[in-house]
Amino acid sequence: MTTPTGWLQQAKTWARSIKWDVVALWIAARDRRVPWYAKLAAGCVAGYALSPIDLIPDFIPVLGYLDDIILVPLGIMLVVRLIPVRLMAEFRAMAAVRDGRPMSRAGAVAIVLIWLVAVVLFAWRFWPRRT
Repeated sequence: MTTPTGWLQQAKTWARSIKWDVVALWIAARDRRVPWYAKLAAGCVAGYALSPIDLIPDFIPVLGYLDDIILVPLGIMLVVRLIPVRLMAEFRAMAAVRDGRPMSRAGAVAIVLIWLVAVVLFAWRFWPRRT
């Protein structure tokens, strides 16, 4: 068995840090020292990332993994920049000692509501009308 190459090891390390950053953002969204706009963004990104339901289901080829591979990490990187460095370091330390990842039921509810609204709008637009 071959050893992982340098870029593969870096990708694995980055993926692990991103996983803990989601938990740190979840903590940041509940902390009163974080600015309101960063709280809102942190809550949205963490809620989506921790939701058991994806906006784009994984069984859809290519697009299903697009949110997990590109959108979530970009959202995390953006929100981390909104939070003061000292606070983010504290939240990362708190996330590292947590037993597990929290689950966002609110994120799941929001995604289900988005899908329901999309289905209703689609049906309203394309349902045959009696003339």
